[in-house]
Amino acid sequence: MDQEKVIVSTRPLKWKCVESRADSKRLYYGRFILAPLMRGQADTIGIGMRRALLGEIEGTSITRAKSDKIPHEYSTIVGIHESVHEILMNLKEIVLRSNLYGMRDAFICVKGPGYVTARDIILPPSVEIVDNTQHIANLTEPINLYIELQIERDRGYCIKTPNNFQNGSYPIDAVFMPVRNANHSIHSYVNGNEKQEILFLEIWTNGSLTPKEALHEASRNLIDLFIPFLHAEEENFHLENNQHKGTLPPFYFHGRLAKPRKTKKEIALKSIFIDQSELSPRVYNCLKRSNIHTLLDLLNKSQEDFMKMKDFRIEDIKYIFEVLEIENHFA
Repeated sequence: MDQEKVIVSTRPLKWKCVESRADSKRLYYGRFILAPLMRGQADTIGIGMRRALLGEIEGTSITRAKSDKIPHEYSTIVGIHESVHEILMNLKEIVLRSNLYGMRDAFICVKGPGYVTARDIILPPSVEIVDNTQHIANLTEPINLYIELQIERDRGYCIKTPNNFQNGSYPIDAVFMPVRNANHSIHSYVNGNEKQEILFLEIWTNGSLTPKEALHEASRNLIDLFIPFLHAEEENFHLENNQHKGTLPPFYFHGRLAKPRKTKKEIALKSIFIDQSELSPRVYNCLKRSNIHTLLDLLNKSQEDFMKMKDFRIEDIKYIFEVLEIENHFA
């Protein structure tokens, strides 16, 4: 096998895309280098970038499907070759691209016979399909197929739970991960008396963004996570000069909810999800990104916790209390 010769200047630190290709509409590949790095730096950057690429980039997926003709998930419908479960799995694989916030509605309305593909999904303006040929169902008879869809943008995995099935509406396991895989490798070399390194990054995406776009977004998100540490000295100075003022008041009822044993009220709050309230898309997404899913999660956060959230504003706190009417829950 021929070895690739990479010539890198010793100064300054630079990156370069050495390979980029589209294997299909839903599989892009890119390879990048960053050099010159001092000994140990390549591994530090490579591990952090891989985790950011796989876990910190948001994606768009279909998260719910609804049809009045579906009695349960594992049923079959006359005139459709696939079972309901197979249709839901096909919808899960649909690759979407968007910049939306919150949830959006879409639908499928097709008359058979014929094949139903991603091209038949009627989408909101902010969403587009990466591969229109993705298969959904095969209608073998002249029947009408109507399915309402819910589209959401998030990151990581979203696993459906049994209590989310309601009125012919079925949640779909969502994979909000545009990056399918990411690897890093290191090439060491000697420059004079100094040992230096070249970092190689390989990125595979699902076509909703290019590897270069994924690298840019992951880098930005990774930097955002470290920004608070840039103000560590200012924060320490502020705390040292304001120790007599105490900490910010928490939002939870500490005396009631911090008991070792779970109270009935705590169990009830854990079953109330924030998506059951009429929160604005921006506030809802701020809470979801911070792993706040239930009313109990919300009440266990302090004002400091809220202000650390990305895009969260102080006036949003009052807005949340007004919408959820927390006073009524503790009356």
